Amino acid sequence: MEALPARARVYVAGVAAAGLLCLLPLHVAQLVHGPQVPHVPWRALASLAVLYACCECLVRSRYLGVPNPGGTFHPVLLAAAFLLPPSAAALVALPGALLTPVEQRPFLARRIWRAGQLTLAVWAASRAHQAAGGRDAVAAGDVPAALGAVGASVLVFCLVLTLLDHGIVALTAGVPLRRGSLNSRPATWRRLFLRSLAPVTVHGLAGLMMALLWRSPYGPVTALLVLLPMYVSWWAFAQYHRERAAHQATIRALVQAVDIKDGYTRGHSERVGQASTMIARELGMDDERIEMLRFAGILHDVGKLGVPTRLLTKNGPLTPEERRVIELHPEYGHEMVRGISFLGEARAAVLHHHERLDGSGYPYGLAGGQIPESARVVAVADAFDAMTSTRSYSRARPVPVALEELQRCAGGHFDPRMVEALVRAIGRAGWHPAVTAEEVRPPDLPAPVPAPDLDAPYPAGSVTDQPRARR
Repeated sequence: MEALPARARVYVAGVAAAGLLCLLPLHVAQLVHGPQVPHVPWRALASLAVLYACCECLVRSRYLGVPNPGGTFHPVLLAAAFLLPPSAAALVALPGALLTPVEQRPFLARRIWRAGQLTLAVWAASRAHQAAGGRDAVAAGDVPAALGAVGASVLVFCLVLTLLDHGIVALTAGVPLRRGSLNSRPATWRRLFLRSLAPVTVHGLAGLMMALLWRSPYGPVTALLVLLPMYVSWWAFAQYHRERAAHQATIRALVQAVDIKDGYTRGHSERVGQASTMIARELGMDDERIEMLRFAGILHDVGKLGVPTRLLTKNGPLTPEERRVIELHPEYGHEMVRGISFLGEARAAVLHHHERLDGSGYPYGLAGGQIPESARVVAVADAFDAMTSTRSYSRARPVPVALEELQRCAGGHFDPRMVEALVRAIGRAGWHPAVTAEEVRPPDLPAPVPAPDLDAPYPAGSVTDQPRARR
């Protein structure tokens, strides 16, 4: 646990201790009644525990797919919650959580965390199921009555997992608990809860089928049949995540190449992706479009790979010919990404993010509604980060000043909807960029002569009329 911050270690230890407390009633019953505790079905407990551990080892095998750190075979755990008393159901999760492989350090802390988290979630789900009368409904084979109890159990199970995950991520990342993050993007616990509710509900229904078959005259063996379609669906889901991981790796490689070539703006791509995501969320776009706009923001300057490095790092003013060469970078970028089908509308944003609403932009001079919506989002995010980042040729402006400048230029150069969406999003959540470009500039490097900014999205005579060449 030494790799975790101190407060995260305390949090993990607290969750593990709470998980052990959930098991105490079972231990007390064992001491009082001896080895043969009449009200605990030990055979079912042992069978489900072994089954869960085997399933976890199977799906975490490197030959079968991508592991799911949250526990892949929730149907087995939920079936235990529907069949066993709370303390016995919680014990089912323990062997699988402690014994299955862990791929990242710290290994011990991750095993302890997984065991404590799953133990608490299964115990709480079993308690909710019992309180809703689900135990009697399952024993009687009353499916309609059992469904209501399963719904309550799934809600509690999902809520416990979400809140515990939110807490550990917030403590590990060092951000306020009210914000948290998922895959480095701000997310509230409510969003995490809603995102995980649908798959956990499916797992709950599968667990109910297992429990009903387990109690049926056909016995526990038939309950195993439920796992076959679950494994097939998991395998398909794992392939989706493999493809998604490949997409992320492709984007990371492109962004790293741009950052290496133009070190003065390192981190700019990620921040534009973050700002684009904030705008998209504020506009109420669905998750798929939000992801596409994040890709668009991250990749908007990938065309710099086609621009000579001497122009990107030039300290003096650019000549008209040099300016025209750099203005080709949106087209270079579009050529690079147009064959990557998963990027969708992000490709149009790469090509058109320097177009202006009044038609004075480049590369094609599009105006108004001719400019794709994705490009209008990225244009605002790009200009905002350029103003709020310290470069070798300009100092960062305060966020309120940058937002005022965007609002002043809205309608001429920027889409007012996108500007106001960014203003609202930052007003509510603030602006917390993870990287600053100034970190990469050697402290003893003399300040270069400011060069004109080809990306200047501001009208002549404004306070921002001195363009910045490298953005």
